[in-house]
Amino acid sequence: MTQRTSGTGQELYAKARDIIPGGTQLLSKRPELFLPDQWPVYYSKARGAEVWDLDGRKYLDFTHCAVGTSALGFGDPDVNAAVVAAVEDGTMSTLNCTEEVELAELLVELHPWAEMVRYARTGGEILSIAVRIARATTGRDGIAYCGYHGWSDWYLAANIADGSNLDNHLLAGLSPAGVPNQLVGTAFPFAYNDIDSLRTIVSEQGPNLAAIVMEPQRAVPPNPGFLEAIRNLASSSGAVLIFDEITSGWRMTTGGIHITMDVNPDMAVYAKSMSNGYPMAAVIGTRSVMEGAQSSFISSSYWTERVGPVAAVTTIKKHLAVDLPHHLIATGERIRTGWCYAANEVGLSITITGIPPLSTFVFNSSDATAMATLFTQQMLRNGYLAGGQVYTMLAHTDNMIDRYLDNVTEVFAEIAAAVHADDIEARLDGPVKHTSFERLA
Repeated sequence: MTQRTSGTGQELYAKARDIIPGGTQLLSKRPELFLPDQWPVYYSKARGAEVWDLDGRKYLDFTHCAVGTSALGFGDPDVNAAVVAAVEDGTMSTLNCTEEVELAELLVELHPWAEMVRYARTGGEILSIAVRIARATTGRDGIAYCGYHGWSDWYLAANIADGSNLDNHLLAGLSPAGVPNQLVGTAFPFAYNDIDSLRTIVSEQGPNLAAIVMEPQRAVPPNPGFLEAIRNLASSSGAVLIFDEITSGWRMTTGGIHITMDVNPDMAVYAKSMSNGYPMAAVIGTRSVMEGAQSSFISSSYWTERVGPVAAVTTIKKHLAVDLPHHLIATGERIRTGWCYAANEVGLSITITGIPPLSTFVFNSSDATAMATLFTQQMLRNGYLAGGQVYTMLAHTDNMIDRYLDNVTEVFAEIAAAVHADDIEARLDGPVKHTSFERLA
């Protein structure tokens, strides 16, 4: 195997690693998770589903597509036009922007069970706000949760006593370094679709349980009755039920995926694609729960800027106008069918999970990580940003999807040949990709 560092992006990343701890601000954009020493790393321009690197090379994005923030596509002209108008009128003032009221009314209209709204600008912020409100409302400290919910102290506290407590919640190896030891005994992970694991927590921590935090769905759907049982446990224990819709929201329907499941939480949290690439986040909830925000200090200057609400209002209105979820679902199902066909044609075994607009495949092999690295390498050579996961976008046209699946079929055949020849890593031009959080050397 030959190691290769190529392109202006890799050269700049070498500088970044020296002056930015971890190299990037977001783990999901760390190039080691895609293609060490070869990933373009930085972009100069992004429009629709196309991305240009620092050397002028153009790629079609069929991977996490800005980590799911841009379901309409990069630089959507309608959202951009609204934002530009807001910028020209001034994004900050001593007074408040009217769009935050308009957005609140729109969110409540889409979710009739909700009555009040608060804002932030990122997913991690808004989840911390939701947990703070739940604790203020209940006067309790404990948080039960399943799934991945970000970098905040309330979440990573589960790994203080045992560093592996969160290993089965999307990302393994998350370090609680810097999280106060005094938070031991405040975070209680449970397993998705295992209602008994939550019942045990409620039985042991019920009088201290402030909230149950979970994604209604991510990799697999809820078992029949699972969400209903969660709802009942929250109500009977007095805990606030918080649905984390940062990833699942705005993809299967306009609003939260829980709308399709007929189970209402006490609070729901949104970010990512609600504003199509502009920073914006919201927590919605019942009046009795949300009023708890007034008994706690929750305040920040840039939560009042204008761009986020303008982008969110425009994005949501376009969601409704073009029936965006229908397109995202159809695209996802088409891609999944293409993956299956390509794998079956060459005798590869893959497993596909996730909701259609956020589909993931993995190779069923002890060499899965090397195979996935080879897939990304060969697809990059063909002009695609690609991995084992695709967030679908409105900007993914039929022609783009056809071309992508043709390339997948070709690369899957190359991978099958490498498996047969037992020389997968020999075909790589750099190291095998990382699979989870780890400290960079």
